[in-house]
Amino acid sequence: MDNEKIKEILLDVQDSSLEFSVIMTGKESRRVNGLYKPETREILLHNKNFKTENELIYTAVHEYTHHIINEEQIAANGGREPPHQARSHTNYFWAKFHLLLEAAEKKGYYVLDISVSPELDALTKEIREKYISPNGHLMLEFGKTLVKAHTLCEEAGIRYEDYLDRVLQLPRTTAKTVTQVGMLPEEDAELGFDNMKIMASVKKPDERARAQDAIRNGKSPDSVIAMMKKKSKEISPREKLEKERARLTKTISELTLRLEYVEESLASL
Repeated sequence: MDNEKIKEILLDVQDSSLEFSVIMTGKESRRVNGLYKPETREILLHNKNFKTENELIYTAVHEYTHHIINEEQIAANGGREPPHQARSHTNYFWAKFHLLLEAAEKKGYYVLDISVSPELDALTKEIREKYISPNGHLMLEFGKTLVKAHTLCEEAGIRYEDYLDRVLQLPRTTAKTVTQVGMLPEEDAELGFDNMKIMASVKKPDERARAQDAIRNGKSPDSVIAMMKKKSKEISPREKLEKERARLTKTISELTLRLEYVEESLASL
């Protein structure tokens, strides 16, 4: 597989009108498997890190996701190059990456099949049955027990917050999350605590059902979170830029006042 073939695969997974190049470096790297350079639109793949083409495609799709998001940001910025953020692996990135991976799977370019390793297949079942599901049930009961503790604190004239802080020594945010999880139906426990937290954070029953269906259908947690965010807060590129402008204007104003204070302080010394 050469550079052009990889590029052809990526474009078939999702088309891009923003020109880019794929370069297999012929090197091995202990730090990263690949890299995307937004300034030059280059996808670099340290191909000596990979034992199989499947591993190579996984990393190629990962770096291509950065390119696709870069293209989206340029379009949202009116065709101008946006400032490149230091934190590139956001929730949106992982959701987009998993979406592209699914497309690559459907087209036969990438395969995720744990059945090729009977030992891994058996271990996966053990992890789900021995750890993920029991942990979900445990946290469900924990949430119900905290609700009971809250009631008993009120009856005894004890501040529940102080009880959490100094008796249980449990962070309030943790207690709140666990309590929300405790209100979920018993069958959700098999999905595990982390997925239960996602569902518990969704207020509307119909949207919670959508999140539950997505998780049961194999969607990654990041994909489900991104789906919920998009549903609850869909804004146009213009609105996004106007909000950013307002935020930057406020920051500049605050920094200007701070600069004036520092200059006055220096002048008085």
